[in-house]
Amino acid sequence: MRFSGPAIALAVVLGLVSSMGSGQKPDDQINPRSIALMQAGEAARRAGNLTGASDLIETALAVDPRNRGAYVALARVAQAQALPGKAIRLYREALVLEPNDVTALGGQGEAMVQKGAVERAKLNLAKIRTICKAAPCAPATTLAAAITKGPPPAVAMAQATTVVPPKSKEAATVKP
Repeated sequence: MRFSGPAIALAVVLGLVSSMGSGQKPDDQINPRSIALMQAGEAARRAGNLTGASDLIETALAVDPRNRGAYVALARVAQAQALPGKAIRLYREALVLEPNDVTALGGQGEAMVQKGAVERAKLNLAKIRTICKAAPCAPATTLAAAITKGPPPAVAMAQATTVVPPKSKEAATVKP
């Protein structure tokens, strides 16, 4: 009788823990509908229909938020729309699902260069090179070329002419 209370509690806990895992799908099983929507979105992007591509790929993510390829595809659409900040965030979402995805690392690095963050892009390049040790990696080659080319002229000029405002009012006033 003394052990019945803890034994029942332990049985309930074990039952709950074991039932949690049985209803989940493995990470490598992406919903086929999500994959089909992502592929249709990629086709729309290649055809130049960026709005349609964005809609299809966002739907693919709504169907299955574990679709890493959809995050990468949506980031490519954002880069084509000249939205590097959004692209960086979307690549980060893909990297949360798989931190060693060289495609996402390369794309994120290219978006960083597009935004003007060349030093951060170099960190991505170094990580890609450590992951792709044996063979030449296409993402590493593409990112290295983007880093060499540098940010777009408008971004580079904006960074060069950026005026840093003073930190406080006292620092801004000049005393005789």
